[in-house]
Amino acid sequence: MRKVIALIIVVLARTGTAVAQSDVKERMEAARAAATAFSKTLIGELQKAVAAGGPVNAIGVCNIIAPKIAADMSAEEKMTIGRTSLKLRQANNKPDEWELRQLRSFEQRKAAGENPANIEFGEYVITGGKAMFRYMKTIPTGEVCLNCHGVTLAPEVTANLKQLYPQDVATGYKVGDLRGAFTITGSP
Repeated sequence: MRKVIALIIVVLARTGTAVAQSDVKERMEAARAAATAFSKTLIGELQKAVAAGGPVNAIGVCNIIAPKIAADMSAEEKMTIGRTSLKLRQANNKPDEWELRQLRSFEQRKAAGENPANIEFGEYVITGGKAMFRYMKTIPTGEVCLNCHGVTLAPEVTANLKQLYPQDVATGYKVGDLRGAFTITGSP
């Protein structure tokens, strides 16, 4: 982690943006806390939905409630919070170039033996001449995810997914696979 922070500082110094190491650490901690809060809230909502109406009921959580959670948390935290993946269900969650690089890196890190639950990355980037902090944290596939993202889905789940997401490719996961990542952007 220290090497990553040092590299970030060197890169930013070369681009004319001075960033204190303590600022990077603070941003990482704040982004990690926001990703954790989003994850816990989303998992809680999914578990309630499954308990109330089965897996089909959980589809509405990811379709309607998750974007609302992200929007509310974004406003509260004064950062943009969302989700993305290499295998999309919702087209509006398509990764940008930076996110795509991180998702591919996360897959490589997992393949090298890193614990999927601990994979994250954050750095300052220059976008449009402005410094911006970007962060991503993996979403490992858990048991509750398999209801709608697993290898074998109930027929009613498959039918509902096809209706809501005709272009869906976000299935075939097993527990521990990288489902995607939480992505967070904030200005300095």
